[in-house]
Parts: sequence; C-alpha cells; structure tokens
Amino acid sequence: MTRQLKQRLLIYGAGVFVYVCAVAATIQYTLSDWVKFILFLTAYLVVGFDAFRQLAEHLMKKEIFSEYLLIILATTGAFGVQRYTEGVLVMLLFELGMMFEAVSTDSARRSIEQMIDIRPEYATRKVRGKETRVEPSELKLRHIIVVKPGERIPVDAVVTVGTSTVDTKALTGEYMPQTVEPGDEIYGGCINLSGVIEARVSRIYQNSTVSKVMEMVEEAQNNKAESETFVTKFSRVYTPVMIVCALFIMIYPSLTFSYGNWDTWIYRGLIFLVVACPCGLVLSVPLAFLAGIASAARQGIVVKGGNYLEFLSKADTFIFDKTGTLTEGVFKVKEIKAEGMTENELLEMAAHVESYSNHPIAKSLLAAYEGKLDRSRVRRVKEAPGFGISATYDGKRVHIGNYRMLEKQNIEHSRIKRTGTVIYLVADKKYAGYIVIADSVKEDAGPLMQYLKEKCRAVLVMLTGDNEASGMEVAEALDMDYAYTDLMPEDKLEQIEDFLGLQDKTEKIVCVGDGINDAPILARADVGIAMGALGSAAAIEAADIVLMEDELIRIKDAIRISKETLRVVSQNIAFSVGMKIIILLLAAVGYFGMWEAILAELGVMFAAILNAVWVVKYTV
Repeated sequence: MTRQLKQRLLIYGAGVFVYVCAVAATIQYTLSDWVKFILFLTAYLVVGFDAFRQLAEHLMKKEIFSEYLLIILATTGAFGVQRYTEGVLVMLLFELGMMFEAVSTDSARRSIEQMIDIRPEYATRKVRGKETRVEPSELKLRHIIVVKPGERIPVDAVVTVGTSTVDTKALTGEYMPQTVEPGDEIYGGCINLSGVIEARVSRIYQNSTVSKVMEMVEEAQNNKAESETFVTKFSRVYTPVMIVCALFIMIYPSLTFSYGNWDTWIYRGLIFLVVACPCGLVLSVPLAFLAGIASAARQGIVVKGGNYLEFLSKADTFIFDKTGTLTEGVFKVKEIKAEGMTENELLEMAAHVESYSNHPIAKSLLAAYEGKLDRSRVRRVKEAPGFGISATYDGKRVHIGNYRMLEKQNIEHSRIKRTGTVIYLVADKKYAGYIVIADSVKEDAGPLMQYLKEKCRAVLVMLTGDNEASGMEVAEALDMDYAYTDLMPEDKLEQIEDFLGLQDKTEKIVCVGDGINDAPILARADVGIAMGALGSAAAIEAADIVLMEDELIRIKDAIRISKETLRVVSQNIAFSVGMKIIILLLAAVGYFGMWEAILAELGVMFAAILNAVWVVKYTV
C-alpha cells in the first residue's frame, strides 16, 4: 500500500472516530448549538479533507463541475440548515466510495510489483586485470566490461575478447540466440548464454538501447490520454443540472405561486441538494469494477484499474506481437530430410552429437528424439561458434551446423529455403541431410482469433521484429488482417500511432506482447496486455492488464469479465439514477426529509453492492 493511500485511510479513520464521538456526545449530553457545530465541523473537515483537496486541483485545472463540487455544496448546505449529522454522514459515504476505488487500484499495483523480476542493476568492469562490480550508470565510453554466462548485458558495447551466443529476445522478440565474436555489437538488456566475453562500452547507460526503450515507454504513457472514471464523466452533466434544479426549488415557487415562504423553499432546496449527492452511485460503480477485478484475479488476470475493463469491453482492434505471444517461443523440429539413412537415424545422430551442448537448437533436437541417449557413442566434441558443432559418432566424424559450416567442409549443396532455422548434417565428408527447427503457433491462438472476429468483430494485426517469411507464415495461419515484419521498437510505436490516428472516440485499441521491445506499444495503447509468466519486467510494468500465465485464451476470459462487469455497472447506474429521481421528486415536494433520503440512499447503495458482488462472483 502506498504511503499516500495509508495517510488517506488514516485521515478517514480519524474523521470517522471524531464523528462517532460527536454523535455519542450529542446523544449523551445536552450540548449548545456552538459546541455541536464545532464537533461536527471538525469531523466534517477531517473526513472531507481529500474531497476539498481534489476540488482545489479541479479548479486549478479550470474543471468547475465535478462530483466534488456537488458533494461539498450539498454538505455545506446541510450545515447551513443545522443538519450536522446528516452532512457529515453524506460526506462519509461519498469518501467511502472513493476509498474503495483507490484501494482496488493500489491492490492491483501491488500484485504487479510482486510479479516483476527486477533486471540486474550491476556491471562487471575490468581494470588492469582486476574485475570490479559497479552500477551500470557509472560506466563510461571505452570502459571494458566482462559479461559471464547467464548475466544480462548492462549497456551497449562492442565485443573485444571471446565468442558466445546472446539471447536477444527481450529486445528484438527473436528467440533464436545470436552468435557474437570480436567486433560484433551487443546491446543492453540481452542475456549472455554460453561463453565469457569482454566488451568495450560504446554507449553510456543513459544512451543505451534499454534506456531508450524505457524513455519511449514513459513518453508513450504521457501521450496516452488520462482515462476518466464514469463518476467523473457523469458529474460533468449531473452536477450543474442538480445545482440548477436546487436553485429552481429555492426561488421559483415563492416568486410564482407564493406557495409557502422563502425559508421553506430554501430549506427544501438544500435538502434536494443533499439528496442529490450520488453517494450510492459513487460507491456502487467502483465496487462493481472492484468485483470484476477480483474475479479476473481469481482466473490469473491482473487488471490495474476498472477503466481498463471498460476499455477492453469496447475494443475493436487487437494488435499482437508474434514470438512468445502468438507462438510458443520454443523451437521444435518441424521437418527432417535424410540422405543415405532414414530420418530416424539422422535425428538419432543429431541428438547424440548435440547432447553435449546447451544451445536451444540442441535442446529442441533432444526433445524430438524419443530414444535413449548413449553418450559413450560420442567422442571428441568440438563446438565452433558461428558454424556449429563437430564430434565423432560411432566412428564417423559428424558436423552439424548452418550453411557456413557446409561451405567450410567443402560440401556442395544448394541452400535449403524453409521458414525457421535449417541445420545441415555432414557425416564422413558426405552430405547426410537437413533438419528444420522452427517456432510453433500456440494451440489457443487460433480459437482466440476466431473468437475476436466473431464476438468482437475485431481487426487483427501482428507486429513483429522477425523476418517477413516467418512473420507472414504465422499471420496467414491465424488469418490476421494485417501483418508488419522486421520492426524495431520505435517502428512498432510509430505503427501504433498510425492506428490511433485512425480511430474515433468510441473505438479502443488493445496491444498484446511480452518483451522489452513491446513495452512502448503496451504503454501507448488504450489497453496493453502483457504475458506475465515469461514477459519482461518492462512489458509487465507498462501493461494495463497482465496474464499471470502465458495462455492467450485468458484474453477471452478477460473480455468476458469486462463485458459482464460493464453490464453490472449499467444495471447499478440505471437502478441508482432511477431511485435517485424518485427520491428527489419526493424531497422537492416535502415528503422526504434528510434522514429519510439518506436511509433510502443507503438502501439503494446496498442493493447495488449486492448486485455487483452476486453477479460478478457467481456468473463470471
């Protein structure tokens, strides 16, 4: 819980305590009007502290009509007619509703913070042969850094010593590791996988790729229009109408009909203003959203605010990252073509030779091979970064690697063109065949796309940093409406801006991604959805909704919950406003006093709360 929210809750609790003491003192003792006024005014000012602060901020922004103006006018009016108890009670109910909304938002934020795996914030600098751990921000141009296997590269640099493979998926979205050697540039945020490398800093921390991406996230969040709660939008119309109606009741009857005196109609106008306070609405609407957020959380979906449920229910454009979002992000054997042996024999040979490697390609071959490994059949294993791996298998010298390896072994064979990664095999200087390893589309991606098209009439878009061949294959398999490939983070953000420029106020864009490169578009979209289990910290932080498990079908659940929550909100609004109109009419003609109106308001409020809790808990 944030410090600001704790202070707010403490002040509210103190106000409630003072109010209870004032009511108890009034019942127990005979107090003068001035003493009563001071006691209840103290409670009122403490309880309403946040309302006065919010009103001041709205007035500074030249936003005159808000729910805070109405509640303060109504409650000060109650004090004006010496209805101290009712005035403070109305403010208590109003603040209780606002508190529910603040607590729900804080709860979602804390859930996100618990999920985020903070990136390492250190770098290993080498000076005169001695290694020292420092903050990345302390590194300067041309400093030498050491990056060991499993460590995250702290800043952009150029490799000077060593050869390794680097996992760049956090930055580019591409799951196939890249081989780096002296002279190659490496980027901050990527992970060193295999060998120890030394590198010379080419960009300081503030100018590194990761920092620039995070700057884009902040700018995107600033460009994203601040969402308005329903109560705020409703109050812009409701507040001036209620004020005009109250003034009409105070003035018009006495001037026109001479029915009753001025005191009577001014009192009724003040009662009308107190009754007009939308306490039930202020409390029931956030509670409906809170129930929706809680329901989503039970299903592994963290929603950072009720407004994102509202936006999701209206979404008509869904933009997806490819690797790790639409696809598994795990390479599998897709095709085997053998020459001079069977396909099973080729796979068996490849799996045995690769069994000594921790490369993702080796893992995919081992996963595909269902037989039992006998490592005694493999000797003299040698890995050549950038080419492949060699070993003696059953007395044969076997080479497995890319097309460069084939050329290095002086084997003449045409390059195989397939979507994915093609590895070639050579046994005793003879071409033995090839194996294609590729990412695969998630099983639930197809059903989700079909649901979005049929139920949401959505436009489906894919943005990816992958090449055109692999990107278009996935897009065609999922029947996407648009697909854009070979994109860097800034390109994705530019594409999102184009889509945002084409939408009107009723249309909403949802972006779904999992990597650092997706963070800017997740922040900029109307609703950003991050894949939580494998997603990067930047993506989870930037997103508005986080899927705790990497299951795309959860988006369907989130949409269903959002629509059901909005249905409950609409019911509560209709019920609250309908009852409010009846109560206001009765108050205007003198049938309802303040206490009767407050009791009726409490009844409306509890009915709306029960509706929110019951419907969302048992139907979502």
